Amino acid sequence: MSAWRGGDPEKAPADTSLKQMPLPSRIVPAFFFALPLGLAGLAASTLIARPAGGEAALAGSVLKTAGSVLKSAGSAVAAQSSAHITFSAVSPSSALNEKIVADVGTKSGTEKLTEGAAVLSVRVTPTGGYISGSSTGLTSLFGMSATQAKMVGTKWEAWKPATSEYTNLKSEVTVASLTSLFPKAKGTTVSTNASNGDERYVLRWTTAATGSTPKLSNTLSLSATKANLPIAETSTAADGVKVTTKISKWGEPVVVRAPSASSTINSSKVTG
Repeated sequence: MSAWRGGDPEKAPADTSLKQMPLPSRIVPAFFFALPLGLAGLAASTLIARPAGGEAALAGSVLKTAGSVLKSAGSAVAAQSSAHITFSAVSPSSALNEKIVADVGTKSGTEKLTEGAAVLSVRVTPTGGYISGSSTGLTSLFGMSATQAKMVGTKWEAWKPATSEYTNLKSEVTVASLTSLFPKAKGTTVSTNASNGDERYVLRWTTAATGSTPKLSNTLSLSATKANLPIAETSTAADGVKVTTKISKWGEPVVVRAPSASSTINSSKVTG
């Protein structure tokens, strides 16, 4: 989630950082990496894995294919009005861990990103999109130049609803962004887990290594009750890097207030 050129969330540089991608799908070169995207391939008929290693069939549940679980989960997410999200990325080789906390609704949302002393806050309401942060947050997390960060200062850079930048920000901090947790059905296995009344589907898949990202092992747990909503996803690499996303508080009210006019600066004044 970045202004890329100091105020344009639409264009990303080649060395995109984890904080600068749509929630919760983040990318960091070197020690962080990309999470899988999309609901493509839901029609694929990947068969459910047999319960093993402590996993048990769900009481009164019918085992499903990966495609049917993902399709049900997609419909369940689409029916939700809000959710609370926590995101953390930890690397054994770096002292700077990534943390993101967000509350997303259908038309509004908030997100706070932290990396060491760098902090960036995002707000989206039906009337505008807003970014604010520490000096290092605006530069290292958001992509502003030092001059632009100084111009913004402690204010909120603002975009109006008619702009493409607003549309991009809105898509990144609203409920619809949660579908980026879902993998393709092809190559994904499904098992079930029932413990102390907590019944879940567990999806597992791997993401092949690319020139910039390592091979990843991924796990997504979803509720196996009436609504197959996602609960948590983890992605790990062989070097110990681990990204965890947790989703909770489905349907609870999300109230986002726009900053006061006196505390905002129009993006056109920042980018020129």
